[in-house]
Amino acid sequence: MDFIFSRIEKCYPYNLLLLADETVAAINKYLPYSDVYIAKQQGKIVGVICLLPVDKQTTEIKNIAISPAYQGKGLGSRILKKAEEIARKGGYITIIVGTADCGTQQIQFYEKNGYSKYAIKENFFLENYVQPIYENGIILKDMIMLRKELK
Repeated sequence: MDFIFSRIEKCYPYNLLLLADETVAAINKYLPYSDVYIAKQQGKIVGVICLLPVDKQTTEIKNIAISPAYQGKGLGSRILKKAEEIARKGGYITIIVGTADCGTQQIQFYEKNGYSKYAIKENFFLENYVQPIYENGIILKDMIMLRKELK
């Protein structure tokens, strides 16, 4: 499956971004400060990833989402690799990401792609979202932080 990967600065695909984050308000907190890249296939946006610089050496994946019709086909891993390549070329040596403690699929996805757990942000979802968020019938509480050293 070939795709075109490019940076965008407007007309963000909120329909995809909302697959990975709960509200437009939450997305709008990081979007203006992020580098946003999309994956297109046959002119249609099928994936998105947002990278937010943390410091001169570290960037954070704030959002990565794949259109449901394209999930499970390796596109997420390919977009992740492209983003890591861009981060490396931009001088970053570490890339980090946070995901819900009950998001076993997401954690496995990152671990499969070379990321390792390094921290837990306790009560992150309880303290940062007005309404409780549920995933697979479980209320989100802690955020698991993962990182990968870019070589």
